[in-house]
Amino acid sequence: MEDLYIKELAKKCRETSTIDSELFSKYDVQKGLRDKHGVGVLAGLTNISSVIASKEVDGKRIPCAGQLLFRGYSIKDLVKNSNKAEHFGFEEAMYLILFGELPTKEEYDTFKKRLGENMVLPTSFTRDVIMKAPTKDIMSSITKSVLTLAAYDDKAADISIENVLRQCIQLIAVFPMLAVYGYQAYNHYECNNSLFIHRPDPNLSTAENILRMLRADMQYTDLEARVLDAALILHMEHGGGNNSTFTTHVVSSAGSDTYSVIAAALSSLKGPKHGGANLKVVEMMNDLKANVDDITDADKVKAYLEKILEGKAFDGKGLIYGMGHAIYSVSDPRAQVFKKFVRGLAEEKNMDKDFKLFSMIEEMAPKLIANKRRMYKGVSANVDFYSGFVYSMLGIPLELYTPIFAIARIVGWSAHRLEELINVDKIIRPAYMSLVKEREYIDIEKRK
Repeated sequence: MEDLYIKELAKKCRETSTIDSELFSKYDVQKGLRDKHGVGVLAGLTNISSVIASKEVDGKRIPCAGQLLFRGYSIKDLVKNSNKAEHFGFEEAMYLILFGELPTKEEYDTFKKRLGENMVLPTSFTRDVIMKAPTKDIMSSITKSVLTLAAYDDKAADISIENVLRQCIQLIAVFPMLAVYGYQAYNHYECNNSLFIHRPDPNLSTAENILRMLRADMQYTDLEARVLDAALILHMEHGGGNNSTFTTHVVSSAGSDTYSVIAAALSSLKGPKHGGANLKVVEMMNDLKANVDDITDADKVKAYLEKILEGKAFDGKGLIYGMGHAIYSVSDPRAQVFKKFVRGLAEEKNMDKDFKLFSMIEEMAPKLIANKRRMYKGVSANVDFYSGFVYSMLGIPLELYTPIFAIARIVGWSAHRLEELINVDKIIRPAYMSLVKEREYIDIEKRK
């Protein structure tokens, strides 16, 4: 039943809170802290990563092929070389992000051992916290678990660098458990499927443990684990300006504890404008396959995409999901790297036809968007365009798509939290221009 009282109050909220859009231009206020070209307002400095989408030529900013550097190392090199090595790359890149240098063999082994030792939750935590109040919203389940873990930490509020680092390593280690166990609880109690809880193997990589804990038989191929490992590397860090990482800086600057900071970052990431984009890609592709009788016919696929842009297909919002990025225009380096892994996995899973469809749309969509929209910069496939497809091929349920993003991104959050605490001792407080004018108080009996 519709709550008419709330509806009326909501109307009042809109009337009293709406600001004339021309005032933003008048006072040079950048909505979303981005200028008209989509360039973010400079709010800080970082040594952790670099997101490059343009170069200066003759005093002008010119779009270029996208680059993503972790501590100066190209993401392409990190993923390529990790795929050649015997060990998995996520843990190696994790060490790099946190400590600034690629680890030696001894440093890698010692760090990996410490991660393994921390793959343990408090006694009965899974039963008493995760299994109670199961929910389809696994991001909320993880957030609840993170905040509850603070109660088990005698030094929860200690923000010394040593203690924060300890807390971050512990949270990084248990995040796969919080996510997968949260899903298993939902799958059992809400979907009436069998319940199984597999403990992680401290000798395995993060990618391997996710697949091990998620599958009833705990089995997976090396290629499956390698592709998921690549996905984790590509998602683990993306500069200090993305919404969840900036949230990490903001809440850290207030002097808050690690558990509260990570919970705030999780709450940011779960937003559909941030971490939920890959889910929209999968939903869009499923809708396309349901409405296009021949997905190999380029003309029919093109006609469907045009309907999407016109708001006449899928969700009516006029967006081809997985296309475009706030920073990248010519290309998203993460999507380029990932596509090579996607091709191999599609061949193993006999899903070449689907892969060709994705490739067709990747080539076709930017041109269609350019024709339909007034663009200030180019559009290309972003990492979310392929990640949902990969997760579906791995049999990962939709409810875990954004949580897997979180399993990777907590590494970047941790590094940025440490960087904020080490370098800045001021609370982040940007200015908002007030449009309020002073008014005279009127007694309640005289108000109309």
